[in-house]
Amino acid sequence: MMSFNKPALLLALCPIFLLAACGKTETSAPQAGDAAELVVKIGASAPLTGPQAHIGKDNEYGTRMAIEDANAKGLTIAGKKVRFELLSEDDQSDPKAATIVAQKLVDAKVNGVIGHLNSGTSIPAARIYSDNGIPQIAPSATAVAYTAQGYKTAFRVMANDAQQGKVLGEFASNKLGAKKIAVLDDRTAYGQGIADEFVKSAQASGAQIVAREYTTDKAVDFAAVLTSIKGKQPDLIFFGGMDPQGSPMVKQLRALGMKTQFMMGDGGYTPKFIDNAGGAAEGTYASLPGVPLDKMPSGRDFATRYEAQFKQPIQLYAPYCYDAVNVMIAAMQKADSAEPAKYLPLLGAVVHDGVTAKIAFDAKGDLKGGAVTLYQVRQAKWQAVETMGGAAP
Repeated sequence: MMSFNKPALLLALCPIFLLAACGKTETSAPQAGDAAELVVKIGASAPLTGPQAHIGKDNEYGTRMAIEDANAKGLTIAGKKVRFELLSEDDQSDPKAATIVAQKLVDAKVNGVIGHLNSGTSIPAARIYSDNGIPQIAPSATAVAYTAQGYKTAFRVMANDAQQGKVLGEFASNKLGAKKIAVLDDRTAYGQGIADEFVKSAQASGAQIVAREYTTDKAVDFAAVLTSIKGKQPDLIFFGGMDPQGSPMVKQLRALGMKTQFMMGDGGYTPKFIDNAGGAAEGTYASLPGVPLDKMPSGRDFATRYEAQFKQPIQLYAPYCYDAVNVMIAAMQKADSAEPAKYLPLLGAVVHDGVTAKIAFDAKGDLKGGAVTLYQVRQAKWQAVETMGGAAP
């Protein structure tokens, strides 16, 4: 082995260390091609497992489509090319899980959130996003309470349950001639909220509520409550809840020999409802905020691209998720910044020509002029009956 004089060696190497240090800063120098790229994280949350997973994945797909389309356009913000990334989380349609997910997205430093799917998850999560200044656009949470909390970070891109429940109640009483109505709900923020609004509207239109019953969003056996309702001889049963409960409910209703009309809100308007209810679904009514897909400004094109990419039909809210992402991006471009504190003040003033409608928000963050369409199952398909509301923003 060769021996070295250590002090002499260190003196010889000092110029090399000094030269290397000359180009070093507190932050590592970016690699070639990275300096002009800005990564923007879009969080999303919906039930991706469990009975509502088909609707949750639909939300995720609509969000993903918008992000992929934005990336394909090569958008720039603050002089940098933007690369949008999707951080999707499963909240299991559970309010407690939703708050954990919300904090996880905050900790991941997302620039904004699309979600949650359910009102019952969107409402508690909204506080966490508000506390951290993260803009949240709900594509499908319709409960009045969501924006009534007063958080400046909370917005939604479809009509709320005050608008939807009013239309449903008036239609049931005035158009279907239902004078005696039984009402059930699943006790979730969405189910109870839309049922309450339906009751107010139906009573104002002259109908009598002969029964007000409750279940849960996990139940599948409704024989006892339906038997009780049968004795009241209602002209119509309204259920505030989602399709995993609506399908077995209408099947059991028909199995009891009841020819009573059956109606739900947007939670029932899915292809899955018809698939699972079979022939019992025929004649059922449901609503969905917005105009029918083929009447939406870009609805047909969106549906064609969606089905080609995901090999399935749109379940429910995918177009609204797509619009929610693009409204958020429009605010970022307007502010020339993806920082929440900078684009949030401009989000409420955005007017966007979306797939579903021209989107603009009121002072609460609700959609201005939201339309609501009534549908009926005819020959195993949801067919539009009537669209109400929808004044231009």
